[in-house]
Amino acid sequence: MASKRDETEFVNHVCEMMQGVGPVNAKRMFGGYGIFLEGLMFGLIADSDLYLKADKVTREEFITKGLEPFSYFKREKEFKLSYYQAPEEALENADVMREWGNKAYDVALRAAASKVKKTNRK
Repeated sequence: MASKRDETEFVNHVCEMMQGVGPVNAKRMFGGYGIFLEGLMFGLIADSDLYLKADKVTREEFITKGLEPFSYFKREKEFKLSYYQAPEEALENADVMREWGNKAYDVALRAAASKVKKTNRK
């Protein structure tokens, strides 16, 4: 497990690399960090790994690259969220990070729009 200092440095690095997506910020939550833009969470950091939000439109791209979904255990049961590991090259190249970050943010926008539609139908 990474030290607090290493984790903070990693979070700062991710936010800096994602500035091409927009004014991204990180918020501490659930023992990790949520990555937000304009109030929408589209990424998370857990144990110094970056995960990006995925949906039926983008999930296959992550799977094809062999990237794993974020998962956790609760009461001996595994839960997988719709966040997948970011490609390693995204952490090293701002253009690649912008591409993957934009995809993840688009997923967050689609999810938010879907919630609005469901609320309006009630």
